[in-house]
Amino acid sequence: MELESLILALLIFVSLYYIFPLLNFNIKPSVKREQPGLELPPGSTGWPIIGETLEYLSTAKQGVPEKFIADRRNKYSSSSPCKVFRTSLLRESMVVLCTAAGNKFLFSNENKLVKSWWPANIEQIFANSEKTDTTQETIRLRKVLSPFLKPDALHRYIGVMDEVTRQHLEMYWSSSSSSSLDYVKEEDKRVIIKFHPIAKKYTFTLACKLFLNIEDPELVAKLEGPIQHISSGFISLPVDLPGTKFNRAIRASKEIKKEFEEMVKQRRIDLHHFSETTNSNHHHQDLLSRLLMETYGDGKELMMESDIANKLYGLIVGAYDSTSTTLVSIIMFLSQLPHVYDAVLKEQMDIAVSKPEGELLNWDDLQKMKYSWSVACEALRLLPPLLGTFREAITDFTYEGYIIPKGMKLHWNMFATHKNPEYFPDPEKFDPSRFQGQGPAPYSYVPFGGGPRMCPGKEYARFKILVFMHNVVTRFKWEMVFPDEKIIMDPVLAPTKGLTIRLFPHQSS
Repeated sequence: MELESLILALLIFVSLYYIFPLLNFNIKPSVKREQPGLELPPGSTGWPIIGETLEYLSTAKQGVPEKFIADRRNKYSSSSPCKVFRTSLLRESMVVLCTAAGNKFLFSNENKLVKSWWPANIEQIFANSEKTDTTQETIRLRKVLSPFLKPDALHRYIGVMDEVTRQHLEMYWSSSSSSSLDYVKEEDKRVIIKFHPIAKKYTFTLACKLFLNIEDPELVAKLEGPIQHISSGFISLPVDLPGTKFNRAIRASKEIKKEFEEMVKQRRIDLHHFSETTNSNHHHQDLLSRLLMETYGDGKELMMESDIANKLYGLIVGAYDSTSTTLVSIIMFLSQLPHVYDAVLKEQMDIAVSKPEGELLNWDDLQKMKYSWSVACEALRLLPPLLGTFREAITDFTYEGYIIPKGMKLHWNMFATHKNPEYFPDPEKFDPSRFQGQGPAPYSYVPFGGGPRMCPGKEYARFKILVFMHNVVTRFKWEMVFPDEKIIMDPVLAPTKGLTIRLFPHQSS
């Protein structure tokens, strides 16, 4: 009876996957197929409705996301390598640009020929109010973030990052703290930690401190609970039924948004009280306070608490997954490559011994971490946190002799250039020297985007990664408990077993 029920449930689930798009009343307009003398790029739409989405996702989940791009580049190449091809992903006809020149083209033509576009799942999870749309909010958020996250502004946070990192290691990298029991255990007097969930907790704690001025561990834990479910719904089946990833993501989104709205309301009261009592318009210069000063497009009405909450948790979700998985890949490579670890350790120990005991890291220290940052960059080349992002054509235009009609979706994929031997010879080899001297060819290395579309959080990520590397390597060496563990995309980068590592503190060596 249980087997019959399971089969029935599976049949219903699969049926819903095919039927749901047909019941979606937000019918998308069809794009113009051709113009005289011009053709769409070569390609295939794959299966009805699902297109080539399953293969796109399955190669990522197998740990070889570059295979989807490479197979089609080879298939559609004739006398010269294929630079652009057409496919069907996430229920959309889509063009994939697979060269550094393609990356440059998209980044340089933002809001001229193309605009940001997000799959329907993400739009629904991060729903805006009727006063805003995704494109407007992308522009607004970049504007607000840029002054907050530029290097000069971040200098004052380096010491805070260092202090939070030291506290994190004391709390979660030993078995002495009861709060770490879910992630830490002892085996033959050696501490073993499951690194991925600890890395998430670390990046989230730091984001709460710097963006929201929140330090209360109980409040941080309360906020982190629902946020863990959000990214799993990004490319899940768009079925909003109890028990599905999509449903959990939507419920988590509503829960975290409600918490943030209450936080925003209280901060607005605090800011008003502060300005009245001090005759000043300045208070905590964190991101939340800056957003409270923002207005809508007409410049007359302050942003609603719900829209501010949306921006905050959207930003923190991005930092939560992207930086934590970058730390995962760095820890993995340093474990697998002792000569790289030794070189990083030497650089970091030279910095550590030059400082008075207890003094926190500063801007000058981070400037000396050149090899460490090259290691981080190579980890980001081989294992970027995301596959890439999407655009939508806002007018007809041509690219490489093909027509890209208005409404067509476009995709740039990091692996299209990161694993391409044309830009990175012997692309599977971990080689930090690629980022020394002149570095990679322009627009071939794009974990943070590029040009005018460079991620405003790049320097924040760089500071956080380097501070973390310094503290970890100067205190520990480690080995992977499961040496053959893979890191896959599902839908963001993640180790299959949580990256469990055995620690060897330097002082006991």
